Amino acid sequence: MNTRFEQGPIRPPSEAKSLLIRPIRNCSWNKCIFCHNYRHSQFKLRKLDDIKNEILTIRTMTDRITELSLILGQGGGVSDALISHLFYKDNSLIYDDQFKHVAAWLYFGGETVFLQDGDALIMKTDDLVEMLNFLKETFPRVSRITSYCRSKTVLRKSAEDLHRIWQAGLSRLHVGLETGYDPLLKYMRKGVTAAEHIEAGRRIAESGISLCEFVMPGLGGSRWSREHAVETANVINQINPDFIRPRTLLVRQETVLYDMMQRGEFQPLSEDKIVQEIRLFIEHLNGIGSHIVSDHILNLIEELEGKLPDDREKLLGIIDRYLELPDEARVIFRLGRRHGIYRTMDDLDDRHIYMKLKKAAERLSFYGPAELDRHLHQISQNFIP
Repeated sequence: MNTRFEQGPIRPPSEAKSLLIRPIRNCSWNKCIFCHNYRHSQFKLRKLDDIKNEILTIRTMTDRITELSLILGQGGGVSDALISHLFYKDNSLIYDDQFKHVAAWLYFGGETVFLQDGDALIMKTDDLVEMLNFLKETFPRVSRITSYCRSKTVLRKSAEDLHRIWQAGLSRLHVGLETGYDPLLKYMRKGVTAAEHIEAGRRIAESGISLCEFVMPGLGGSRWSREHAVETANVINQINPDFIRPRTLLVRQETVLYDMMQRGEFQPLSEDKIVQEIRLFIEHLNGIGSHIVSDHILNLIEELEGKLPDDREKLLGIIDRYLELPDEARVIFRLGRRHGIYRTMDDLDDRHIYMKLKKAAERLSFYGPAELDRHLHQISQNFIP
């Protein structure tokens, strides 16, 4: 089956089980110096009719998947046997990635949708509402629709617009706050101020749409680490989002920030310093009921998850547990985490794996104290931010 609907390059980890629909291409701003996703790409609003036709294409695919299920004796549902038939049998080459994506979406319930690329809210309100209504009419089981958006875009929408969009079915917006420190926002060319982030966050909350704010530990480098942590917490305190999701800075080779780092104009923090910065950030979160979710491979401590204010001490205790590890254990944990072997600090208790990682660390250290950091950074370059 030929590919007949577009998909963009990224989505949040929390949308791993969601159907991906692409109403816009790339990013309308595309100037942030730490971002590589759309660096050489042109922004484009897609035609509403094209988007609706692709939604109908997906509907046709779901009908075909139901037929295959019935042929295989699976009763019309997307079972393990059907997934095996599509993905692992010799005839899996018949089906393209989009068809498999739709099958996987149905396998996980077929209830959530993520709108790509960088800021679907930038669509005209009438068009966005029409698309959302059409999507829900075509797939009545869909219960959650989410998107990335910029704070600047939110400020261009009236309160009535945002409420209409929520009523049409947009459930959650993921906003790249990154930092609440104005000099750093300017340095990173985010094109927004802390005050605008606050106003946009409040408007989203008032509209009924759930709000997730992304913050970027390490973004201030050695120059602005404390200011970044404290001022970002101050901005978050004034927004009180539903979710706070850390996305640790990775200086990608394809970015302006990488070129600046090579010239010595930006000094990144070590992983341990970034963990200390996250602790400072959490210490300064007050008067909010947000969930903190560390759900990305770029974050060293994945188990950092809890709801404020009740889980504050638990969160700080998780960080302190890492910081109080012996030097060797912290190195081993970093190596295991970046290779996908470790997910929590309890994994350090497996002595067999620990000793294997220790030998690997010793081999890397033989070439000099900086070799381990270089190795871990190179692995991280392969992660999708």
